[in-house]
Amino acid sequence: MCTIARVQAGATLFLGEPYSYDGAFAGTGHAALYLSGVCAASPLVLRHCLPGETGIVLSRYRGIGGYDWIAIPLIPYLYAVEKPEDIPLFADKKLVAFLRDQYRRNHLEAVVPDLPDDRTPDGAWYQLIGASYLRTIYAFEIETRPEQDDKLIRTLNDAANHQRWKLVTANCADFVRQVISFYYPHSVHRSIIGDLGVTTPKQLARTLSKYSRGHPELHASTFAIPQVPGTIPRSKRVRGVLEVMLTSKKYMLPLFLFHPFAAGTAVAVYVGHWHYNPGKNAPILDSKDQLGVALTSADRRVLQNRLEELVQTAAAGAYADGRHWTSFRADAVPALDHFGGPTLQARVGAEIMSVGITRSNILSSLVGSQFAAALMEARLREELKSAAAKKTARADVESDLALLKQLLESQPKESASTGALASGSAALPSSASQ
Repeated sequence: MCTIARVQAGATLFLGEPYSYDGAFAGTGHAALYLSGVCAASPLVLRHCLPGETGIVLSRYRGIGGYDWIAIPLIPYLYAVEKPEDIPLFADKKLVAFLRDQYRRNHLEAVVPDLPDDRTPDGAWYQLIGASYLRTIYAFEIETRPEQDDKLIRTLNDAANHQRWKLVTANCADFVRQVISFYYPHSVHRSIIGDLGVTTPKQLARTLSKYSRGHPELHASTFAIPQVPGTIPRSKRVRGVLEVMLTSKKYMLPLFLFHPFAAGTAVAVYVGHWHYNPGKNAPILDSKDQLGVALTSADRRVLQNRLEELVQTAAAGAYADGRHWTSFRADAVPALDHFGGPTLQARVGAEIMSVGITRSNILSSLVGSQFAAALMEARLREELKSAAAKKTARADVESDLALLKQLLESQPKESASTGALASGSAALPSSASQ
């Protein structure tokens, strides 16, 4: 990403919102570190970046090949594709699973091999790629020096890379804390009170932000990478350990019933010191890799009205209604076009329909443009929901409205393929996705 990967080398803390509340410290999210000056000869061997390369994301994982850390290039880490132009406009679980498996088979077989019958393995490997389909990520960037990158590359390449993950003492945030401290000692630390001594992603962001304010020479910046619109549940607000206790009934009620003094102290500490919002006033990374402002309430109302006007004035048959779009998406098989861009394929009546789902291929064919328009409408409605609007760049919504208008105008009259909507869609054989 051009905005993230600058000429000057940098280290960027990725604070990922939680997408599941399972686990002992549910809601604390995930921590990873993006290094724009460090690349990977393989997922397990680091090297210097060549001109034009965008660096890697480094994190600690549990149960993936027995390794402690794994390095993934930036774009695949975020979107499970290799090129920015192949990022889908709208995603569901079926598409994300397809993109992840395609990337795994092409680049991660040494770490996550096929099962004996060539099937896709289960396990936590999915965490390696496609993070932005699951969560919004807050980025906290500081500058580094090439000699610091040199030293880190040598240190990690020379040390044994064996699994060290432990929930309380060696989790993903502990690994990131150690690497950031490698660059800038004492810049980040755990919280004995606020997180009961457990290193959390939110605490890393808080302490790194504080450290950066005292060191303006690091040219720190903060921004948000929004979750890709789609049917996958939206990620939740990131919390610390103490916040989990005070906002979760399974922890809060026993604490107040049996330890009211401790509970009162915890509330005072939280309100006084730990109410930190990592995404407050953060600019949003848009689809053109530029940082822009999030939608305001007034923006949202204006843009919603423009969307409704576009849909209501569209020519008959210019787009598939919600019922037909949902049916098409449910039956469609993810596939790749001749250029490697993601598409959806399904049989509509007697016709095999292929719909581009990225900015680079959604206009590639008039056939299927009704479903492409429906996809854009679905994306826009997700972006304009009140919770999502706070994490959506206004420039993206403006661009999406223009693209929807172009799609609606591309088929002003009802076509044969539109007429086939009434007969419904049917799934293609699974081989279509290969």
